[in-house]
Amino acid sequence: MPKMKTHRGAAKRFEISGGGKIRRRKAYGSHLLTKKSSRRKRGYRSKTEVSEQDTASVKKLLRQG
Repeated sequence: MPKMKTHRGAAKRFEISGGGKIRRRKAYGSHLLTKKSSRRKRGYRSKTEVSEQDTASVKKLLRQG
């Protein structure tokens, strides 16, 4: 049986923190930025944790158990 491959699209979008949590970028921060306030745009820069409900499916794509 061959090895399972990592989902390359998921590998580019998610990262695993030191504590084993999965982090992702926030949505809406890539275009149509002129109408958004500086405070709102600043919030898009930071990464956030993947929700509890989605963690299992993302781990499966990343082959993390």
